[in-house]
Amino acid sequence: MPLFLINARDKADSSDLRQATRQAHLEWAGESRHKIAMAGPVLSDDGDTMIGSTFVIEFDSLDEAKTWAAEDPYAKAGLFQSTEIIPFIWLIGDGPSNG
Repeated sequence: MPLFLINARDKADSSDLRQATRQAHLEWAGESRHKIAMAGPVLSDDGDTMIGSTFVIEFDSLDEAKTWAAEDPYAKAGLFQSTEIIPFIWLIGDGPSNG
């Protein structure tokens, strides 16, 4: 199944909106765990402040990936300044272990 990379960046000064919708976002993503190869927040240079989200997801088409991403509670709340969704090939590495 093809992979797609989603890079979404938050609007400036939107930490409160991110926190207010975080639980809904995590629940939504958890429902699609079987489609997600990798996901997590993007951090600012301070290494602590969340400023975006990145996913590597599996869908049959780019249109399906875009439709799925549009259902993200963060996207619905207007958190993102920009969202890039592009085809992706996982070439090297197994990804980090969270164990």
